[in-house]
Formats: sequence, C-alpha cells, structure tokens
Amino acid sequence: MDVTTLKKAFPILLKGSVTTIELTLMSIAFGTLLAFVISFCKISKIKSLNKFGDLYTWLFRGTPLLIQLFVIYYGLPQIGIKFTSFTAAVIGLTINISAYITEIIRAAIQSIDKGQWEASKALGMNYWQTMFLIIIPQSIKRMLPPMSNEFIALLKDTSLVSAISMGDLMRKSQLVYTATYKPLEVFLLATILYLMMTTVFTTSFKALENKFAFE
Repeated sequence: MDVTTLKKAFPILLKGSVTTIELTLMSIAFGTLLAFVISFCKISKIKSLNKFGDLYTWLFRGTPLLIQLFVIYYGLPQIGIKFTSFTAAVIGLTINISAYITEIIRAAIQSIDKGQWEASKALGMNYWQTMFLIIIPQSIKRMLPPMSNEFIALLKDTSLVSAISMGDLMRKSQLVYTATYKPLEVFLLATILYLMMTTVFTTSFKALENKFAFE
C-alpha cells in the first residue's frame, strides 16, 4: 500500500466528494418537488394529467440513467440546447429520481383512509387544504422508508455522471488513477469515502424516520 499516493489523492478525492454531495442534495430537493407534481397528475381526476403522469414514470423509470445523461449532455446540443456538465448532471439525476419517488408518494397518499377525505369535506376544507393539511402529513411516515432507500441509491448513482466529464468523486478517482497507476490505493480510498457518505445519509434518514414514528 503506497501511503504517499493516498496522501496525494485524499484532497483531490475529498473535493470530488463535496461535488457528489452537492449533486445528491440538489437532485433530492428538486426531484422530490417534481415528484409531488407528477404524483398529483397521476391521482388527478383529469385523464390527460393521468396519462402524462403515467408516461413520465414509464419513460424515466424504463430507461437507464446513463442514457438520460447522454441525451441531455451530448444529444440536446444538436438542437441548440446546451448545459454545463454540472447542470446536465443535476437535471438528469432530478428527472430520474423523481420518476421513482412519484410512485412512492402516490402510493402513500392513496393508502390514507378515505374517511379522512370525508371528514375534511364535512369540516368545509377544499381539495388542496385536505391534501396539504391532512393527507400528506399522515402519509409522510409511509413515504420515508422507501424514499430513504431511493436517496441512498441516488448518491451511488452519481458515479455515472463521470461519463459526462462531471468532476464528482468517481471522475476524480479515475483521473488520479490515470496519473498514478495505483488502482488499489485510489479506488479503495474512493470506496471508503462513498461508504462514509452513505452512512451519514442512512443515519440521518433513520433519525428522521424515528422522529415521525413517535409523532
């Protein structure tokens, strides 16, 4: 084990880890917001919105994330739409994760007893008041466990953005390996950094789940 290589590689890979965390947090935030919108489309009584929601989840769950990234970063410039690698990565990860979270949110919302809707209606609440004040707060407990799994998977999937020259942890690892030809040291260190990040995310979501479990 070459300690010198580890010392030189660590700050470079740490910088890549920061980029990975930024990508993950931004994609989680935007993806969750987008997923709520698509979920409302899927449970809407308007057929056109239902079909749009179904098409969205079918398309982005049914195609590989890597292909989606390639289309956004390499394909769209052919029609005059250009993004930086960071922006393309955020868009690709957001779209992909939102398609999966949509089904989680939809299932959680529809699992709430219909009596809640009837009681809210009796109190004079409209659809959106009932949704945001009664239904969603109750469904959060059911959303969190599967959503936390998706978020952890997203963090690991960020490694795919190295294919569009994004300077994440995986890309930095590849560059350092190319310069040093020390695969064991470089990729072992990258593995440890990924494990540290996933552990922090897992612990945070577990604490959040426990908090809602007692409310």
